[in-house]
Amino acid sequence: MPSNFRYHSGLGNTAAFQTSAKPYLTSSLTVPASGSEPLEIQFENVTKFVIITNTVPAEDTNVPLRFGFSANGVKGDSNSNYGILNNNETFEADFKVTTLYLMSDSANQCTASVIAGLTGINIAELGNNWSGSAGVG
Repeated sequence: MPSNFRYHSGLGNTAAFQTSAKPYLTSSLTVPASGSEPLEIQFENVTKFVIITNTVPAEDTNVPLRFGFSANGVKGDSNSNYGILNNNETFEADFKVTTLYLMSDSANQCTASVIAGLTGINIAELGNNWSGSAGVG
């Protein structure tokens, strides 16, 4: 009798995070001003790492960039769950995420780039995206 079991990578599969990642890169993103809907970046697989850069040149007027892992977290007030990057600053972390949200922290738009390493893990393995509550932005 043939088996119905099919082995696949999952969130608990160490090898999926030890092997080289599939590259993802997008640059020259126009990020909406504060008060707008944040820019959503959906990855095709669960990430191994993410690198976010506020690409507004350092010599320009400072236009901070908000980043987070839920639309609600990025859209909220100063008590919400997001990080801020000033002009030409970069954030890098090893996070398992499927979606990233970006929004300017001022009335002006800004620009950004995102680099990520994608695992072979299907986004359905992560279940749902974060809500913007309980410290998840």
